[in-house]
Amino acid sequence: MDAVPVRVLEYLTEVEEAAEDVLTTKQQIVDLDTKRNGNREALNALKNETSDSDKVKVCFGNMFIKFPKSKTREMIQKDQEQLDKEIDELRTGLKAKVNRLNVMQGKPELRGYSLSPLSTDEVRAVNSLLKR
Repeated sequence: MDAVPVRVLEYLTEVEEAAEDVLTTKQQIVDLDTKRNGNREALNALKNETSDSDKVKVCFGNMFIKFPKSKTREMIQKDQEQLDKEIDELRTGLKAKVNRLNVMQGKPELRGYSLSPLSTDEVRAVNSLLKR
């Protein structure tokens, strides 16, 4: 008779942990996206800078360092690529976590949630078929 309340408590704990995992992943995506937007602003500032100097001041931690514009642009672009990759991985993992949470709660799996966009080759093929 005591096994039923224990099992209910275990079930609720599992569901709560899965929901917390989903929320944590969403927050990580938001944080990385905020950083990506900051990088985008920095790239625009570099592009629009009109000074004659080939060096710019870059903030590393709590200090500013003069760095060549080209190297700074390269570093920011590499960081952007890394952030894009991390965000895509988190979004892909989020889909599985949400589906797992839905299954645990007895809800049906989301339909169309695991769709992915057409690749550029697939878009070209569809466009060539439509032009006929």
